[in-house]
Amino acid sequence: MTQDNILVIGAAGQLGTELVASLQNIYGEAHVLASDVRNPDERRKQLFPRFEKLDVLNPKALAEVIQKHKITQIYHLAAMLSATGEKHPKHAWQLNMQGLLHVLDAAIEFKIAKVYWPSSIAVFGPTTPRQNTPQHCSMEPTTVYGISKQAGENWCQYYFNRWGVDVRSLRYPGLIGYKSMPGGGTTDYAVEIYHKALFQKHFVCFLKEDTYLPMMYMEDAVRATLELMHADANKIKVRTSYNLHGMSFCPREIAASIQKHIPDFTIEYQPDFRQAIADSWPQSIDDSAARQDWGWQPAYDLDRMTEVMLSNIKAGMEKGEIV
Repeated sequence: MTQDNILVIGAAGQLGTELVASLQNIYGEAHVLASDVRNPDERRKQLFPRFEKLDVLNPKALAEVIQKHKITQIYHLAAMLSATGEKHPKHAWQLNMQGLLHVLDAAIEFKIAKVYWPSSIAVFGPTTPRQNTPQHCSMEPTTVYGISKQAGENWCQYYFNRWGVDVRSLRYPGLIGYKSMPGGGTTDYAVEIYHKALFQKHFVCFLKEDTYLPMMYMEDAVRATLELMHADANKIKVRTSYNLHGMSFCPREIAASIQKHIPDFTIEYQPDFRQAIADSWPQSIDDSAARQDWGWQPAYDLDRMTEVMLSNIKAGMEKGEIV
């Protein structure tokens, strides 16, 4: 395993920050290269001892990094998320789609052993069954983020079927972690609410109180990613993207979970344009294919996640570790 050299594209994001650390633990810091379109801030410089500034929309620069560092695996995380993408739809399509194609083409040219690319529940739409959304079903996404992810899933399958590129993918639900703030997604409220509960005791939510969405604690998401990537290729039966589920809750329920620890925490609801996005997404996910094929099992429920989030945010702020 230590013979591999890993490139993480979009490493400074919410998922990338934690995934890089886990990859370093497995492969060693010398074998994990973090990259992002911007140079890391002072705090992330400590997290990314090996870093290259990289714009994935520049295929020449991508090729140079792969050759320079003898890359054997790529985790391609760079994307514009749902809410931000609706403000900049054409740029979101360009980044999300062309960036993936550059990585897939590079995988062929440089014989990359494995590629990881995340999809999302945003691939689903209003015609999708909202309860226990199956692996294979109607998909009519309503956001440019969802459209790009659905197209990307099909490109991944195409490159696997035509050229044998071992590209693997998960449809993430909303991801909740304490090490960094999220970057423009519709499920972001479920991260911000913990910070506001600790430091302001009040939160204004941009979704209605009874808006159920699939969610997952970041530790589960990182573990699922690594379990998928470390699974034998013959166990990977889905070459578009696997459904993945951790828990489902609404803003009212996460507030109640927080109030068990912070009784004077209050919440109010001021739905904005993100409500329509949330209403087009599933409320719960059937991830039985992931469980059957490579043994996926979540470890966190809402109350366990709340306890860990509050304690780690408080400790991380005190130590200056939260970025």
